[in-house]
Amino acid sequence: MIEDLLIVAAGMGTRLRAKGDLKPLVDLCGKPLIEHALEVAFASGLKRATVVVGYNANVLTSALKELAARRSWDIDTVYNPDFKHPNGLSVLKAKARLKGRFILAMCDHLVEPKLYDYMVKAPLADAQVGLGIDMRLDNEYVDLEDVTRVRFHGPHILDIGKEIPVYNAFDTGIFSAGPALFEAIEKSGTDTGNYSISGGMHMLAEKKNAIGINVEDSFWIDVDSPEMHRLATGWLAPNRTEAVG
Repeated sequence: MIEDLLIVAAGMGTRLRAKGDLKPLVDLCGKPLIEHALEVAFASGLKRATVVVGYNANVLTSALKELAARRSWDIDTVYNPDFKHPNGLSVLKAKARLKGRFILAMCDHLVEPKLYDYMVKAPLADAQVGLGIDMRLDNEYVDLEDVTRVRFHGPHILDIGKEIPVYNAFDTGIFSAGPALFEAIEKSGTDTGNYSISGGMHMLAEKKNAIGINVEDSFWIDVDSPEMHRLATGWLAPNRTEAVG
């Protein structure tokens, strides 16, 4: 059973700056984005959360301490001073804390608990990393100008990136990972200079260890711009109870 959650929340969030200076704390229907992310994860059965902080770390760390006390959640933080650089560096900051399999999520992704069910229940070998993929290419809640695209065949991810020309799924930003992801990001950085999560997935894909996990009709949205914030608000308000239940 997977019990650990890793949330990347170190970036500057410039595309959502109109809604607030610190993206994880931007309000969405009365709660900050990161509380929504944590709430769904804990409701799905995860027990512990490690949050990687960076930009305005002191403010976010203080807010997370208050949140942990108020909600009785087990939340730890780790600081990434290189928050202006690729997101894989944030993942690597948690390497010493996470020895087994964990769920990796982004602080600005709003998802349904059942999406976590697909991720937790997916049968994966130790060397494999699973990525939740959405095969609905007409999904109205996807920002086509910003989404990471995925090309896969069978269970195997063949290519991933925002600019790939041929794709048949979208990256939901939720991973079932373990030490293999840390190793892959490090190898990507050493070999190619690419320290992004996608760079690590490319390394895993070369050995057929990057696995696509179909999330079926699960709702998810990357709240990374004012327009996506508007769409998330429109979905969340009438679905509030179901979303966290």
